[in-house]
Amino acid sequence: MSTSDRLTEVFESSKEIVFDDSSKFIFFSDCHRGDNSWADDFADNQSLLFHALDHYYKNGFTYIEIGDGDELWENKKFEVIRQQHSDLFWLMSEFHEEKRLYLIWGNHDIERKNKKKVENTLYQYYDEREKKDKLLFKNIEVHEGLVLRHSVTNNKIFLVHGHQGDLLSDSFWWLSRFLVGHIWRHLQLLGVRDPTSPAQNFKKQVEVEKKIIDWVKAEDQMLIAGHTHRPVFPSEGEPPYFNDGSCVHPRCVTGIEIQNNEINVDKVEVQTK
Repeated sequence: MSTSDRLTEVFESSKEIVFDDSSKFIFFSDCHRGDNSWADDFADNQSLLFHALDHYYKNGFTYIEIGDGDELWENKKFEVIRQQHSDLFWLMSEFHEEKRLYLIWGNHDIERKNKKKVENTLYQYYDEREKKDKLLFKNIEVHEGLVLRHSVTNNKIFLVHGHQGDLLSDSFWWLSRFLVGHIWRHLQLLGVRDPTSPAQNFKKQVEVEKKIIDWVKAEDQMLIAGHTHRPVFPSEGEPPYFNDGSCVHPRCVTGIEIQNNEINVDKVEVQTK
């Protein structure tokens, strides 16, 4: 199925979230949280994302993670990821407790389209120290896409990871997961980059974005995605395609926020004093 057909399919079947001028949202994607080893691209930026989310939590934002939150191609067990980034998952659970957390799955955590898998891994976890089960994201749903609809204008914002229609990321994701988990993870330690990844291949990145932009223009529909790791904020007159970037940039994380009925790019970085 083509990217256009897949995006239409997801858009028409996505859950709607009604919002108004007072609503506040923050979007991050492509965290690729791993096992905190040398192969964990997120490890260097975990404190940056925690700092950013702590700010947004205290200021009443709703957090929507637009896919590839956890690196489930390189890591077989989510529990290892949760343990290594326990402070971040604790903070995300605080968002969830107040009904301010939504998760979208991408190609690297595509197994979460399986509701049973979600129930077994995300609802609760076993605390080794206290020797008992504890709640994490009880009864959470992980979506392929979401639609924000304004309560007055009925204008919609489509949220989707952006891998839809890509042969290796969508149709044959199981093959890509095998290659990444058994080959690229080890080559990554030697500095070899995956040429099939749009995040590490400019030509692939442009191809993915062009297909999404074609859909945006054809449907005249605002869309926020991730997947390519490249932040995109269109100028006036350009198609309303936005990309929140990723949380694995060198020395920074990027996202998109909506506040006071305005949309902005957010960049969190470390600066020396």
